[in-house]
Formats: sequence, C-alpha cells, structure tokens
Amino acid sequence: GKLAVSKASSPQVRQVAQMMVDDHTKANEELKALAQQKNITLPTTLSDKKQNKYNDFAEKKAEDFDEDYVEFMVGDHKDDIDKFEKEAEKGNDAELKAWASGKLPVLRHHHEMAEQLEDALKDKK
Repeated sequence: GKLAVSKASSPQVRQVAQMMVDDHTKANEELKALAQQKNITLPTTLSDKKQNKYNDFAEKKAEDFDEDYVEFMVGDHKDDIDKFEKEAEKGNDAELKAWASGKLPVLRHHHEMAEQLEDALKDKK
C-alpha cells in the first residue's frame, strides 16, 4: 500500500492505497496486541512470496503499476476474506475468532473498492 501511495499514477489508486494502509496498520496493531497477550510471536518480515511480489511492483513503470497493483489487490483481498471467514467460523480461540469476524466488513469494503478501481481503469482504456 505504501508503495502504491508513492508510485501510482492515478489519484484514485493512491487514495484507496492510503485507505488500505491506514486500515491495515490499525488492524495489525490490534493483532500485535492480541498476539502479545497470548504469547504468540508474529512474523516481522514479509514472506518470500510477498517480498518477491513487492519487488516486482517496485520495478514497474508508473503507467503499468496501477492496473497490476489493483488486480493484485482484488485477488489478495479475496484470499484474505476467505482466510478471515474460516478463522471467524472455525478458529479455536474465541478472541481471535471475534477479531477476524470484526475485520471482515473492512476487508470486504477494500475488495469492493479494488474491484471498482479495476473497472474504472479498464474503462479508461
């Protein structure tokens, strides 16, 4: 998200990216606090797969960045929604289930915003 805020050529993409940065930062802080209470250690770096994706985006030209980033956001949020729904329904820890359930509306909103951006970018072609 931070990369998109600085690299995207579309003001709408930058605006949605900033919203995602703000919302995800807040959610990550909540999750860190919950994990700390439960003595769970969270990763502090991106997975190799996510780091490689970040590196790919960092190397893109501005004119190619927006569409590829938005397409990634659509798919990534769909995957996140699936994982959060699974945790909210079948998780073993009541607090984590509640936290995941509480984040679903925001993730669904992000997914919807990414789909709208994807459509808007296609319409400009």
